[in-house]
Amino acid sequence: MSKNTTDYIKGRGAQINPHSRFEKYFSDDNSATSVATKYIPTVAKSIVNKVDSPDIPFVLSVNPYQGCEHGCVYCYARNTHPYWGYSAGADFEQNILVKHHAPELLRKYLNNKNYVCQPIMISGNTDCYQPAEQKFKITRKLLEICLEFNQPVNIITKNTLISRDLDIIVSLNKNNLIQIVISLTSLDEKLRLLLEPRTASIAKRMELIKQLSDLSIPVMVMMAPLIPALTEPEIFAMAKLVKETGATDLSYTILRLNGDVEPIFKDWLHKNFPDRAQKIINQTAECHGGVVNDSRFKVRMKGEGRYAEIIRSKFQLARKKYGLPQGKVSSLDCTLFKRPGSQLVFEF
Repeated sequence: MSKNTTDYIKGRGAQINPHSRFEKYFSDDNSATSVATKYIPTVAKSIVNKVDSPDIPFVLSVNPYQGCEHGCVYCYARNTHPYWGYSAGADFEQNILVKHHAPELLRKYLNNKNYVCQPIMISGNTDCYQPAEQKFKITRKLLEICLEFNQPVNIITKNTLISRDLDIIVSLNKNNLIQIVISLTSLDEKLRLLLEPRTASIAKRMELIKQLSDLSIPVMVMMAPLIPALTEPEIFAMAKLVKETGATDLSYTILRLNGDVEPIFKDWLHKNFPDRAQKIINQTAECHGGVVNDSRFKVRMKGEGRYAEIIRSKFQLARKKYGLPQGKVSSLDCTLFKRPGSQLVFEF
């Protein structure tokens, strides 16, 4: 891997700051800078979002932060930052909106007499254990409320900070109220530093998966996204390590470059892999009907066509070889939900 620019910003994913039609705080300069991360308080009116997609295995999500310092250059959530008046590029990972009132809003939502319990995904848009969580501890407060209500929770993260909250997670797990997904895009640490610069190292994530598995906490690994001609060759090695750490399964999504993510990723790609940039773009497009963006339900995540089928077959073979049958993670228990003050009490 090589870079064809002398002004590459280390420690950041996006190297540009594309303009947005929702500009508010954005300058005329679309170049990225190495400025420090800013944490910006925001007052949200609600915190629980309904997810209307047949591709997503949950219907409710909570995101305590908007924007993500992890800086994953491929992140689909970048496209939500312009709605707040910021760029999807460098702004997304440098200007983090903090929803301080998220715990109070979640409590209010769960106390609504019309609420019928179903699992809630904490994350889903940006990582709830990104560096901001070390300072603000909003995710921990959300988990404390979920434990209080016996509210089932799914978490997806690529940060080992989640281990800080193992006391709550273990208590939730005693009643089958939590499942965890660890996102692991690549096993190449040099690539990880370029692709998702402020995430936990690969070694630390593998240690985390082993730690959770040893505690009998359901944990799945998600290779998301799988990048054609870049991380695809790692499928079997990934499955082997997943098996060794005790995770329940390995799944994946194929890279897609919707909205502002396309110019951000292509710029990153040409700066880091100029020799194979076009091959990666072409094979990504081959999985999405000839274009790199894809919003089609039931197709966008896994792709279609010959190349997507090759990837699918590789995953099936890898699961079979290492004993990772898809779909073995059990459903969470929604029958134990209780509001504070009710007569239903469980010991932890």
